[in-house]
Amino acid sequence: MTRLALMGIVLTGMLLAPTASVAQVSCSREGLQRAVDLYIDAQTKGDPSGMPLAMGLGYMENVAPANINEGLIKTAMKIDHHRSLIDTSTCQTFTEVIVTNKEKPYVLGTRMRVNHERIAELEILWTTTGYWLFNADNYLKYSTEENWGVIPAGQRDTRGTLVAAANAYLDAFLEGKKDLVPWGYPCNRTEGGAHTGNGSPMDSCDVGVPSGVNIANRRFVVDETIGSVQVFCTFGAGNPNGGSGAPDTHLFRVENGKLRYVHTLTHLLQANFRGGGAGGRAGGAGGQAPAGGGRPGGAGTPGAPPNTQP
Repeated sequence: MTRLALMGIVLTGMLLAPTASVAQVSCSREGLQRAVDLYIDAQTKGDPSGMPLAMGLGYMENVAPANINEGLIKTAMKIDHHRSLIDTSTCQTFTEVIVTNKEKPYVLGTRMRVNHERIAELEILWTTTGYWLFNADNYLKYSTEENWGVIPAGQRDTRGTLVAAANAYLDAFLEGKKDLVPWGYPCNRTEGGAHTGNGSPMDSCDVGVPSGVNIANRRFVVDETIGSVQVFCTFGAGNPNGGSGAPDTHLFRVENGKLRYVHTLTHLLQANFRGGGAGGRAGGAGGQAPAGGGRPGGAGTPGAPPNTQP
């Protein structure tokens, strides 16, 4: 074999061999982080073609199946801040995305599930101008001031403890049994953009939890390394006296078994908020987007008090 031919074989092998430094999408922590990186790039460009999407991808927006070719993923955004949970137990990720663009501000909650080196599910819950308590500038301000750093291995709560804390908080909306919630002090809550707390060591997230609302259809993404659990859910089961059934996400940071931060996004037009009564977050169409996937803005009446859950 000539030296030139041998060099050609070696070069071909190098080109075909996978690059060890480039992480592949998989169910490992590194692989799931790679999926998140590709999503952030896609959402920034408004182009998901660089994502390894599975055949038969499940794409959803605001808890409803949607056409990815007409979806928000195709809207380019200048992302000001994002934070992600990596759940290797269920091969899922959750990413909180904040966009403060004055013309098109958004706060998103995006869930992905990886299956055999492909993204099998991509789900986005989005909020924008005119939606429940929406204020992207406030969301960015308070989110970036918080510490969601890695918790030392010996101090981490178990997956069960994190899920139990989230469930206790959400269960309180139905029966009003707030004494079962592992309240931490200080604890700060950011809801759409409305924020509780002023930096006091006694800041509390126990600032208004209406009873009679069934927080239903819960799905969890858990990251023990940062003490965090995220819940996709609906605010009520859709009945007149128990909430609208509006798409909702609750993101929790738990430290030493106690709540530290709570972030809430609700896909409910402010104009649809009825207020009062046990139903709380009751809205005409359950907060669903207008027909055709429209993304309205500016039609609401922001400014409801943060301790009034819609």
